[in-house]
Amino acid sequence: MPELSHRRRLLVLAICCMSLLIVSLDNTVLNVALPSMQHELHATTSGLQWTIDAYTLVLASLLMLAGSTADRIGRKRVFMAGLVVFSVGSLLCSLAPNLELLVVFRMVQAIGGSMLNPVAMSIITNTFTDARERARAIGVWGAVVGISMAAGPLVGGLLVESVGWRSIFWVNLPVGLAALLLTLRFVPESRAPKARRPDPVGQLLVIALFGSLTYAIIEAPDAGTARVVPFAALALVALLALLWYEPRRTEPLIDLRFFHSAPFSGATVIAISAFSALGGFLFLSTLYLQNVRGLDALHAGLWMLPMAAPTFLCAPLSGRLVGSRGPRLPLLIAGCAMTASAVLFAAFEAETSNVTLFVGYVLFGIGFGFVNAPITNTAVSGMPRAQAGVAAAVASTSRQLGQTLGVAVVGALLAAGVGSGAYRDTFVSAARPGWWVLTVCGVAVLSLGALTTGRWGRRTADRTAERLQAAEVREAAGVSA
Repeated sequence: MPELSHRRRLLVLAICCMSLLIVSLDNTVLNVALPSMQHELHATTSGLQWTIDAYTLVLASLLMLAGSTADRIGRKRVFMAGLVVFSVGSLLCSLAPNLELLVVFRMVQAIGGSMLNPVAMSIITNTFTDARERARAIGVWGAVVGISMAAGPLVGGLLVESVGWRSIFWVNLPVGLAALLLTLRFVPESRAPKARRPDPVGQLLVIALFGSLTYAIIEAPDAGTARVVPFAALALVALLALLWYEPRRTEPLIDLRFFHSAPFSGATVIAISAFSALGGFLFLSTLYLQNVRGLDALHAGLWMLPMAAPTFLCAPLSGRLVGSRGPRLPLLIAGCAMTASAVLFAAFEAETSNVTLFVGYVLFGIGFGFVNAPITNTAVSGMPRAQAGVAAAVASTSRQLGQTLGVAVVGALLAAGVGSGAYRDTFVSAARPGWWVLTVCGVAVLSLGALTTGRWGRRTADRTAERLQAAEVREAAGVSA
């Protein structure tokens, strides 16, 4: 791809951020609408979990396929296809007559979404070649998540209260159309120098692993052991088969050599932990504010601002810190803040007081604001640019898998605690195990951030990069011969 002017690079960044905005906005807006959807569609707690996890599950399953496909046939082409499918899926969601079809249409949305974020990140990685400039661009990318968190609850609350929950999906249509036209005009096509071959067996194993694991967790409180155990066993078999099969392929869907780098492995687990915390946090907070405190969607959205505003403010600061001082400090700040927030709820029932609820939301917003930029930067730095799409897709997959597991685990614990009782009477005590899970996630961010970003971690990253580049040279020599 030819070197672009500074103004053109910023325009490409803005277009890529538009895709992130509609995907992130969709999640935050949907959370505010959950109680209204629950009432109109007569959904159970597990039904609400599936409206979120059907999307994040399909997204997580297809992100690596989308990343490698974009590297092979063209990033711009795949990105534009994703915008079309996501917009069509959004329109279908707004027309869904029942919960079952809403879940199906959310999966259509996710197919389109899988072609957006990892491909957009790959476009950014190949557009901003200077390491410091790339870190700042990723900081802006992270700030868009903060914008979606700030705007999502308010936009969702206004739409749900004035028009109804179906209107939350209409927001994606004009933004998606604008992003499509701008991409067609301004984003240059790019692809990896050497095309990667498809890996259908690896893709099927990933789908089997994620799908069966999520089903087993969500349905555990209601389905019984006899129905859950086979799916848990299938998840284990799929994982073992994936670990056995992928290293034996010349061009695997998941290049396990990436995980020889401690920072890359750490970033993957940190992403799963941080986004598990986010998924669980939004799920518990939305249901508490509306079903226990009795707030309408708009006022519940206003209560989420103390979390959203710090995320918006801290994300670009985190990007600048990563560019100037590396990922260690932002990860330590993120881990401390997220852990402190979860402990407030788990040990001190922060939701029962306005002051502690406010402090808990602010702390979580600070933590989540700092965590995104170092995850992305660590995932793609040191990797060959030819595999930028795959590396970025692994990081994006970790995020979506984390959010899927967070909603599944926390929702299952909440459903088991509430049982057949009324939400108002049992919610705080039933939610406590979920908050402890979020505490563990915060500790994981803190400890792995400290462990994998020091000298030892950098040495493993350098060795991994050398091996990958040497392997690329050998493969290229074999092809030319």
